[in-house]
Amino acid sequence: MAETEEKRCSGGYVKELKKVSYIAAPMVTVSVLQYLLQVVSVVMVGHLGQLVLSSVAIATSLTNVTGFSLLSGMAGGLETLCGQAYGAQQYQKLGIYTYSAMISLLLVCPPVCVLWIFMDKLLPVVGQDPLISHEARNYAIWLIPALFGSAILKPLTRYLQTQSLILPMMLTSLSTLCFHTVLCWTLVFKFDLGSIGAAIAYGLSTWLNVLVLGLYMSYSSACEKTRASLSRDALLGLGQFFRLAVPSAVMVCLKWWSMELLTLSSGLLSNPQLETSVLSICLTISTLHFTVPYGFGAASSIRVSNELGAGNPRSARVAVGAAMAIEAVIVSASLFCSRNVLGLAYSNDRQIQHYIAVMTPFLCLSIITDSLQAVLSGVARGCGWQHIGAYINLGAFYLVGLPVGALLGFVAHLRGKGLWIGIVAGSIVQSTLLSLISVFTDWEKQATKAKERVLVRK
Repeated sequence: MAETEEKRCSGGYVKELKKVSYIAAPMVTVSVLQYLLQVVSVVMVGHLGQLVLSSVAIATSLTNVTGFSLLSGMAGGLETLCGQAYGAQQYQKLGIYTYSAMISLLLVCPPVCVLWIFMDKLLPVVGQDPLISHEARNYAIWLIPALFGSAILKPLTRYLQTQSLILPMMLTSLSTLCFHTVLCWTLVFKFDLGSIGAAIAYGLSTWLNVLVLGLYMSYSSACEKTRASLSRDALLGLGQFFRLAVPSAVMVCLKWWSMELLTLSSGLLSNPQLETSVLSICLTISTLHFTVPYGFGAASSIRVSNELGAGNPRSARVAVGAAMAIEAVIVSASLFCSRNVLGLAYSNDRQIQHYIAVMTPFLCLSIITDSLQAVLSGVARGCGWQHIGAYINLGAFYLVGLPVGALLGFVAHLRGKGLWIGIVAGSIVQSTLLSLISVFTDWEKQATKAKERVLVRK
């Protein structure tokens, strides 16, 4: 009897492993392709001179922090609502929830635009060069169309993601990246538009992605059951969406902002050019790698929310273990293969290469903890725990991570290593707390909550 039960559990685990892999692999590709849009823009303008590169790098960082990350975080509320509704076979609600999310995100865009328009007034306050601030502001203004496009694109991707319709997003993201690369090169170099050309290209590429996915949502037979027309129900659902979207955004942005504060703090160290360069490279590596576990986090969110909505709490728990097992293997392989080439890939300066080699063990540790928290955050979104995740991130990074980093970096004179160790400490606290919550979760109770959430009208 025990042997039969063990085989059944093993078979369920393998089955769930296949399901998560089927979702995660293309989702990782989608994440990487979408991230590369900004990378291509920065690479293009990097050939226009140090001033342009510096201003675009700063503008990209600030627009991500104040705009794109905010929208992405808020859209995470759909992973709970749409995922659980799909699992409960309340298919029409997916379309209604998606329209509620689009309206909500569009309402957030105007205040963000005001901040971007006055960026040249704000940057000098934190010590940035006025000329760089002016160029950064120009780039940010031309990114405003991309912001509004993202307010529609991010709910669209969550709508498809929660139905496991990943292949259309992968093909669209690949086509958009190819279009963006050609258009960006043409506008920047052939039409001599410089950094403004890169921003225009990014906006047009974002809206192309919106158009194609919007057409797919409207006319594909795969979306026939979940399509809904824009109606009064979408407006009535704004309150329910915001209750999940706001803590979801806080959960995402608190971590993101702490990383940006780390990079800004490195400019206060002795030899700020070296410290800032190395920490920026480490942050770039960490962010690029994060697109991989983010894909697995999305897969985890899909499986958990679908299974809870369907009233299968045991399957949801298996989904968590499956996602984490796959991610652990991929992270280990990635770290092993890239351990000797990180510095060479980013700089010819021997001092920078040596410093990156010194930082690599700490970078690897942060990547491992990031991988765990990406999957666990996906579980949190799938269950509707965004408010818990927000409190955990606040405590982990602002009560532990940043203070520890400041003490080690400035008081203990560990410089950039100390700052990064602080972030690692915060990530460890975050992953530990999320793990404990997942381990001690009453999944039967979560399934009941999911059913109640899906059946609520407002």
